[in-house]
Amino acid sequence: MLEFPTWFRIPLGTWVDNFARWLTTEGDVVFGWISDVLFVLLLRVEQLLIWLPWPVVIAVVAALAWRIVGPRLAMGVIAGFLFIGALGLWPEAMATLALALSATLLATAIGLPIGIFMSRSELAQGIIRPVLDLMQTMPSFVYLIPALMLFGLGRVPALIATLVYALPPVIRLTNLGIRQVSSSVVEASRAFGSTGTQVLLWVQIPLAMPTIMAGINQTIMMALAMVVIASMIGSGGLGDEVLRGIGRLDVGRGFTGGISIVIMAIIIDRMTSALGQRRQHDTT
Repeated sequence: MLEFPTWFRIPLGTWVDNFARWLTTEGDVVFGWISDVLFVLLLRVEQLLIWLPWPVVIAVVAALAWRIVGPRLAMGVIAGFLFIGALGLWPEAMATLALALSATLLATAIGLPIGIFMSRSELAQGIIRPVLDLMQTMPSFVYLIPALMLFGLGRVPALIATLVYALPPVIRLTNLGIRQVSSSVVEASRAFGSTGTQVLLWVQIPLAMPTIMAGINQTIMMALAMVVIASMIGSGGLGDEVLRGIGRLDVGRGFTGGISIVIMAIIIDRMTSALGQRRQHDTT
Protein backbone atom coordinates (compact mmCIF):
# COMPACT_ATOMS: atom_id res chain seq x y z
CA MET A 1 0.00 0.00 0.00
CA LEU A 2 3.00 2.29 0.29
CA GLU A 3 3.68 2.15 -3.44
CA PHE A 4 1.36 3.28 -6.20
CA PRO A 5 -0.02 0.25 -8.07
CA THR A 6 1.90 -0.55 -11.22
CA TRP A 7 -1.20 -1.71 -13.08
CA PHE A 8 -2.77 1.75 -12.84
CA ARG A 9 -0.85 3.70 -15.43
CA ILE A 10 -1.87 6.23 -18.07
CA PRO A 11 0.52 6.04 -21.05
CA LEU A 12 0.26 9.76 -21.76
CA GLY A 13 3.90 10.02 -22.80
CA THR A 14 3.45 7.25 -25.38
CA TRP A 15 0.33 8.90 -26.76
CA VAL A 16 2.13 12.23 -27.10
CA ASP A 17 5.14 10.56 -28.78
CA ASN A 18 2.89 8.80 -31.30
CA PHE A 19 1.02 12.02 -32.05
CA ALA A 20 4.30 13.90 -32.45
CA ARG A 21 5.63 11.32 -34.92
CA TRP A 22 2.39 11.45 -36.90
CA LEU A 23 2.40 15.25 -36.90
CA THR A 24 6.02 15.41 -38.01
CA THR A 25 5.42 12.98 -40.86
CA GLU A 26 2.09 14.25 -42.13
CA GLY A 27 2.71 17.95 -41.62
CA ASP A 28 6.21 18.18 -43.05
CA VAL A 29 5.16 20.38 -45.98
CA VAL A 30 3.08 22.71 -43.82
CA PHE A 31 5.78 23.12 -41.19
CA GLY A 32 8.36 23.69 -43.89
CA TRP A 33 6.26 26.51 -45.34
CA ILE A 34 5.75 28.05 -41.88
CA SER A 35 9.47 27.81 -41.24
CA ASP A 36 10.29 29.61 -44.49
CA VAL A 37 7.82 32.44 -43.79
CA LEU A 38 9.00 32.98 -40.22
CA PHE A 39 12.64 32.81 -41.25
CA VAL A 40 12.11 35.55 -43.83
CA LEU A 41 10.33 37.73 -41.23
CA LEU A 42 13.05 37.28 -38.64
CA LEU A 43 15.83 37.73 -41.18
CA ARG A 44 14.37 40.96 -42.54
CA VAL A 45 13.96 42.50 -39.08
CA GLU A 46 17.47 41.47 -38.06
CA GLN A 47 19.02 42.67 -41.33
CA LEU A 48 17.32 46.04 -40.92
CA LEU A 49 18.61 46.50 -37.37
CA ILE A 50 22.14 45.42 -38.27
CA TRP A 51 22.17 47.35 -41.58
CA LEU A 52 21.29 50.62 -39.89
CA PRO A 53 24.36 52.39 -38.49
CA TRP A 54 24.51 52.19 -34.73
CA PRO A 55 24.24 55.99 -34.27
CA VAL A 56 21.00 55.94 -36.29
CA VAL A 57 19.51 53.16 -34.15
CA ILE A 58 20.43 54.97 -30.93
CA ALA A 59 19.13 58.30 -32.25
CA VAL A 60 15.80 56.82 -33.37
CA VAL A 61 15.17 54.96 -30.11
CA ALA A 62 16.27 57.98 -28.06
CA ALA A 63 13.95 60.25 -30.04
CA LEU A 64 11.05 57.87 -29.45
CA ALA A 65 11.90 57.72 -25.74
CA TRP A 66 11.99 61.52 -25.57
CA ARG A 67 8.67 61.75 -27.38
CA ILE A 68 6.92 59.10 -25.27
CA VAL A 69 8.48 59.63 -21.82
CA GLY A 70 10.86 62.55 -21.73
CA PRO A 71 14.52 63.60 -21.82
CA ARG A 72 15.59 61.47 -18.84
CA LEU A 73 14.72 58.20 -20.55
CA ALA A 74 16.24 59.46 -23.81
CA MET A 75 19.54 60.00 -22.00
CA GLY A 76 19.16 56.57 -20.45
CA VAL A 77 18.67 55.04 -23.91
CA ILE A 78 21.81 56.69 -25.21
CA ALA A 79 23.85 55.62 -22.17
CA GLY A 80 22.47 52.07 -22.19
CA PHE A 81 23.03 51.44 -25.88
CA LEU A 82 26.49 52.98 -25.80
CA PHE A 83 27.30 50.69 -22.86
CA ILE A 84 26.14 47.63 -24.83
CA GLY A 85 28.23 48.72 -27.81
CA ALA A 86 31.25 49.30 -25.59
CA LEU A 87 30.93 45.71 -24.36
CA GLY A 88 31.32 44.54 -27.97
CA LEU A 89 27.83 43.07 -28.06
CA TRP A 90 26.07 45.35 -30.53
CA PRO A 91 25.39 42.70 -33.25
CA GLU A 92 24.23 40.22 -30.61
CA ALA A 93 21.95 42.85 -29.07
CA MET A 94 20.36 43.60 -32.44
CA ALA A 95 19.83 39.86 -33.07
CA THR A 96 18.13 39.53 -29.69
CA LEU A 97 16.03 42.64 -30.31
CA ALA A 98 15.00 41.26 -33.72
CA LEU A 99 13.89 37.98 -32.13
CA ALA A 100 11.92 39.75 -29.39
CA LEU A 101 10.29 42.20 -31.81
CA SER A 102 9.37 39.46 -34.28
CA ALA A 103 7.86 37.32 -31.51
CA THR A 104 5.95 40.34 -30.19
CA LEU A 105 4.58 41.25 -33.63
CA LEU A 106 3.39 37.69 -34.18
CA ALA A 107 1.99 37.42 -30.65
CA THR A 108 0.08 40.67 -31.09
CA ALA A 109 -1.27 39.66 -34.49
CA ILE A 110 -2.44 36.30 -33.09
CA GLY A 111 -3.39 37.39 -29.57
CA LEU A 112 -5.54 40.43 -30.31
CA PRO A 113 -8.16 38.57 -32.38
CA ILE A 114 -8.25 35.72 -29.84
CA GLY A 115 -8.66 38.17 -26.96
CA ILE A 116 -11.44 40.00 -28.80
CA PHE A 117 -13.16 36.69 -29.53
CA MET A 118 -12.92 35.71 -25.85
CA SER A 119 -14.42 39.03 -24.76
CA ARG A 120 -17.47 38.47 -26.95
CA SER A 121 -18.16 34.84 -26.04
CA GLU A 122 -18.43 33.24 -22.60
CA LEU A 123 -18.06 29.82 -24.20
CA ALA A 124 -14.83 30.82 -25.91
CA GLN A 125 -13.49 32.26 -22.67
CA GLY A 126 -14.34 29.06 -20.81
CA ILE A 127 -12.46 26.99 -23.40
CA ILE A 128 -9.43 29.23 -23.95
CA ARG A 129 -8.69 30.22 -20.34
CA PRO A 130 -7.56 26.72 -19.27
CA VAL A 131 -5.31 26.60 -22.33
CA LEU A 132 -3.74 29.91 -21.32
CA ASP A 133 -3.33 28.63 -17.75
CA LEU A 134 -1.51 25.60 -19.13
CA MET A 135 0.72 27.77 -21.33
CA GLN A 136 1.67 30.05 -18.43
CA THR A 137 2.34 27.31 -15.88
CA MET A 138 4.22 24.97 -18.21
CA PRO A 139 8.01 25.14 -17.59
CA SER A 140 9.58 27.26 -20.29
CA PHE A 141 12.06 24.54 -21.25
CA VAL A 142 9.16 22.35 -22.36
CA TYR A 143 8.39 24.74 -25.22
CA LEU A 144 11.74 23.87 -26.77
CA ILE A 145 10.78 20.22 -27.30
CA PRO A 146 7.94 20.59 -29.86
CA ALA A 147 9.66 23.52 -31.56
CA LEU A 148 12.85 21.47 -31.92
CA MET A 149 10.96 18.39 -33.06
CA LEU A 150 8.90 20.16 -35.73
CA PHE A 151 11.42 22.70 -37.02
CA GLY A 152 14.87 21.43 -36.01
CA LEU A 153 17.68 23.59 -34.70
CA GLY A 154 17.96 27.25 -35.63
CA ARG A 155 16.37 30.65 -35.38
CA VAL A 156 12.84 29.60 -36.42
CA PRO A 157 12.22 27.08 -33.61
CA ALA A 158 13.61 29.65 -31.18
CA LEU A 159 11.12 32.18 -32.54
CA ILE A 160 8.27 29.66 -32.26
CA ALA A 161 9.15 28.78 -28.66
CA THR A 162 9.44 32.46 -27.75
CA LEU A 163 6.11 33.22 -29.45
CA VAL A 164 4.23 30.49 -27.57
CA TYR A 165 5.79 31.47 -24.26
CA ALA A 166 5.01 35.18 -24.70
CA LEU A 167 1.51 34.84 -26.20
CA PRO A 168 -0.80 34.50 -23.13
CA PRO A 169 -0.47 38.04 -21.64
CA VAL A 170 -1.70 39.87 -24.73
CA ILE A 171 -4.67 37.49 -25.03
CA ARG A 172 -5.64 37.76 -21.38
CA LEU A 173 -5.33 41.52 -21.11
CA THR A 174 -7.10 42.17 -24.42
CA ASN A 175 -10.02 40.11 -23.14
CA LEU A 176 -9.89 41.83 -19.74
CA GLY A 177 -9.64 45.34 -21.18
CA ILE A 178 -12.64 44.96 -23.46
CA ARG A 179 -14.73 43.36 -20.71
CA GLN A 180 -13.91 46.25 -18.37
CA VAL A 181 -15.34 48.86 -20.72
CA SER A 182 -18.39 50.37 -19.06
CA SER A 183 -21.64 48.80 -20.23
CA SER A 184 -23.32 52.23 -20.12
CA VAL A 185 -20.83 53.55 -22.69
CA VAL A 186 -21.49 50.56 -24.93
CA GLU A 187 -25.24 50.96 -24.62
CA ALA A 188 -25.00 54.67 -25.35
CA SER A 189 -23.05 54.02 -28.54
CA ARG A 190 -25.60 51.43 -29.62
CA ALA A 191 -28.41 53.88 -28.88
CA PHE A 192 -26.85 56.25 -31.40
CA GLY A 193 -27.09 53.56 -34.07
CA SER A 194 -23.61 51.99 -33.94
CA THR A 195 -23.30 48.42 -35.15
CA GLY A 196 -21.52 45.73 -33.15
CA THR A 197 -18.37 46.13 -35.24
CA GLN A 198 -18.42 49.92 -34.86
CA VAL A 199 -18.84 49.61 -31.09
CA LEU A 200 -15.85 47.27 -30.97
CA LEU A 201 -13.58 49.35 -33.22
CA TRP A 202 -14.50 52.87 -32.10
CA VAL A 203 -15.53 52.41 -28.46
CA GLN A 204 -14.35 49.22 -26.79
CA ILE A 205 -10.87 48.84 -28.26
CA PRO A 206 -9.88 52.53 -27.77
CA LEU A 207 -11.10 52.48 -24.17
CA ALA A 208 -9.37 49.13 -23.56
CA MET A 209 -6.12 50.25 -25.19
CA PRO A 210 -4.24 50.99 -21.92
CA THR A 211 -4.91 47.43 -20.74
CA ILE A 212 -4.04 46.03 -24.15
CA MET A 213 -0.76 47.96 -24.11
CA ALA A 214 -0.01 46.47 -20.70
CA GLY A 215 -0.48 43.04 -22.27
CA ILE A 216 1.88 43.91 -25.12
CA ASN A 217 4.38 45.21 -22.57
CA GLN A 218 4.27 41.90 -20.70
CA THR A 219 4.60 40.00 -23.97
CA ILE A 220 7.79 41.89 -24.83
CA MET A 221 9.20 41.26 -21.36
CA MET A 222 8.47 37.55 -21.58
CA ALA A 223 10.00 37.39 -25.06
CA LEU A 224 13.21 38.94 -23.75
CA ALA A 225 13.16 36.57 -20.77
CA MET A 226 12.93 33.61 -23.16
CA VAL A 227 15.95 34.49 -25.30
CA VAL A 228 18.44 32.79 -22.98
CA ILE A 229 16.45 29.55 -22.91
CA ALA A 230 15.81 29.74 -26.66
CA SER A 231 19.56 30.02 -27.23
CA MET A 232 19.75 26.31 -26.35
CA ILE A 233 18.18 25.53 -29.75
CA GLY A 234 20.00 28.18 -31.76
CA SER A 235 18.42 31.58 -31.22
CA GLY A 236 21.80 33.33 -31.22
CA GLY A 237 22.24 36.84 -29.89
CA LEU A 238 22.80 37.73 -26.27
CA GLY A 239 21.29 34.44 -25.13
CA ASP A 240 24.26 32.64 -26.66
CA GLU A 241 26.62 34.80 -24.62
CA VAL A 242 24.85 33.87 -21.39
CA LEU A 243 24.68 30.19 -22.35
CA ARG A 244 28.37 30.03 -23.23
CA GLY A 245 29.21 31.78 -19.99
CA ILE A 246 27.26 29.12 -18.09
CA GLY A 247 28.81 26.26 -20.06
CA ARG A 248 32.38 27.48 -19.54
CA LEU A 249 31.85 28.87 -16.04
CA ASP A 250 32.83 32.25 -17.49
CA VAL A 251 31.10 34.59 -15.06
CA GLY A 252 32.16 37.75 -16.88
CA ARG A 253 30.82 36.63 -20.24
CA GLY A 254 27.53 35.51 -18.77
CA PHE A 255 27.18 38.74 -16.78
CA THR A 256 27.84 41.03 -19.74
CA GLY A 257 25.27 39.20 -21.85
CA GLY A 258 22.75 39.23 -19.02
CA ILE A 259 23.18 42.91 -18.16
CA SER A 260 22.73 43.81 -21.84
CA ILE A 261 19.40 41.97 -21.90
CA VAL A 262 18.38 43.78 -18.70
CA ILE A 263 19.23 47.18 -20.20
CA MET A 264 17.12 46.54 -23.29
CA ALA A 265 14.27 45.17 -21.16
CA ILE A 266 14.25 48.26 -18.94
CA ILE A 267 14.23 50.62 -21.93
CA ILE A 268 11.40 48.79 -23.68
CA ASP A 269 9.42 48.44 -20.45
CA ARG A 270 9.59 52.16 -19.68
CA MET A 271 8.60 53.13 -23.21
CA THR A 272 5.66 50.73 -23.55
CA SER A 273 4.41 51.45 -20.02
CA ALA A 274 4.47 55.18 -20.64
CA LEU A 275 2.72 54.68 -23.97
CA GLY A 276 -0.05 52.76 -22.22
CA GLN A 277 -0.41 55.45 -19.57
CA ARG A 278 -0.62 58.11 -22.28
CA ARG A 279 -3.38 56.19 -24.02
CA GLN A 280 -5.23 55.95 -20.71
CA HIS A 281 -4.87 59.70 -20.18
CA ASP A 282 -6.13 60.38 -23.72
CA THR A 283 -9.20 58.16 -23.25
CA THR A 284 -10.10 59.79 -19.93
